[in-house]
Amino acid sequence: MDAAQKVKAIIEPTVESMGYELVRVSFGGDARAKLQIMAERPDGTMSVDDCALLSREVSALLDVEDPIPGEYVLEVSSPGIDRPLTRAKDFERWAGFEVRIELDETHEGRKRYRGLLLGLVGDRVRLRVDGEDLEIPFDHVHKAKLVMTDELLDMARRAARD
Repeated sequence: MDAAQKVKAIIEPTVESMGYELVRVSFGGDARAKLQIMAERPDGTMSVDDCALLSREVSALLDVEDPIPGEYVLEVSSPGIDRPLTRAKDFERWAGFEVRIELDETHEGRKRYRGLLLGLVGDRVRLRVDGEDLEIPFDHVHKAKLVMTDELLDMARRAARD
């Protein structure tokens, strides 16, 4: 189990009990290690105050459990507009928007795709790439994120007004 998985196992129950959902936990860095925790409310929102509250709680938990040796910087944030897609529900919720997907192994001769996300059918991510519809096994997705487009920015602006 790597550092991010250890941290996730420790903090996820508390994060969920506070009314948030974990989007991603990552750990890395070169000169200075960084533990990044992305979270949001079930409705997809996350305020600065939410981040500060969650940071205090997570920091206290990590001080007690001490899963990562050495020094690191803790960063608690929202996923942002061009968010990573990490959970099956993300691929359903963000259907209709452009995505970049990197696979952990080749699929139809490729490891990287950019296209219109069509959703999730069973355990397969549906994409439209260059006018062709594809299905990629969800468990082969290594990284996925929304691409910053005018449509995505327009949706974010509408959500901010509501």
